[in-house]
Amino acid sequence: MPSLFGPDLPDGFVYRPDFISSDEESQLIENIRQVEFSAFEMRGVVARRRVAFFGSSYDAGRIKTLPLPAFLLPLRQRAAAFSGVAPDAFAMALINEYPSGAPIGWHRDAPQYDIVFGVSLLSACRMMLRPYVSPSAQRAAEGRRRKPTHEITLARRSAYLIAGESRSAYEHHIPAVAELRYSITFRTLR
Repeated sequence: MPSLFGPDLPDGFVYRPDFISSDEESQLIENIRQVEFSAFEMRGVVARRRVAFFGSSYDAGRIKTLPLPAFLLPLRQRAAAFSGVAPDAFAMALINEYPSGAPIGWHRDAPQYDIVFGVSLLSACRMMLRPYVSPSAQRAAEGRRRKPTHEITLARRSAYLIAGESRSAYEHHIPAVAELRYSITFRTLR
């Protein structure tokens, strides 16, 4: 049974179901199908998801990025209003394509980015969060398994904002998705 008070989430995590309409989702998907995706490699491991960066990327020296395409500008405008920032403050847009069975491991976004806004398309997924622990502190804990402290289902067409404590003091993870999912995220610079 859902809570009367909404999901239990860290401070700074804001969730809004039905952020975009079915028609808006259909238009975005139509445009996304024209996007050229690339494999994503992190620390020598190729992810099962594919990505398309716009504006900037995690590694600007290695990955070439294009300017934001026109079809993302209206969503960026709405994301900015939701996030309380100017649209141009979002320096990066990232479209992730998650085929069935693709996860994203535990991580905290790259340190040069601050606010993260995201929208889920085509299917829902679970997002788990847990307090961030530095790699050296993890080694000192002698490999004890850490568990999520918060979980939310990101419904199709919903939006979320990761800012403040949820951005700086937590990491997040998406277990393998059951069916094709796209996410569009926008990030501000610190």
